[in-house]
Amino acid sequence: MKRVNPDLWAGLIFIVTGGAAVVLSRSYEMGTAARMGPAYFPTVLGLLLVLLGLMVAVRSFWQAGGEAPRFHFRPLLLILGSVVLFGVLLERLGLIPTTILTVVLSRWASREFKGKEVAILVAVLSLLAAGLFVYGLSLPLRLWPELWRY
Repeated sequence: MKRVNPDLWAGLIFIVTGGAAVVLSRSYEMGTAARMGPAYFPTVLGLLLVLLGLMVAVRSFWQAGGEAPRFHFRPLLLILGSVVLFGVLLERLGLIPTTILTVVLSRWASREFKGKEVAILVAVLSLLAAGLFVYGLSLPLRLWPELWRY
């Protein structure tokens, strides 16, 4: 029995993700290239992702099929969970604590979790996020939680 090339699976994931972006953006106004509507960017990006997925999937038929790598659920759940947690907790905890929590949880997905590296990454990303989003773009995000609310 011939093994399926892992590139085929990657191409299919790109196709499904890009197709979902195109389908989900259909309910918004498209606009034109000069005056882009809310659907323009996700539609174009989704179509490019579908095109890339088709190229990767078709190319996989001309390559020898290797053994597909073992699927690891722990990293997937930790990284997706940290992103969802960021969205849920950002308004309640503020940008800095939520960024810290997100970085620590997503780094646990790696087998090479090193405290010193995580601390440096937390500091750099927290400062960059605050500098870019709060001070640079003036987004109305709190940096810290309002403790008297709780």
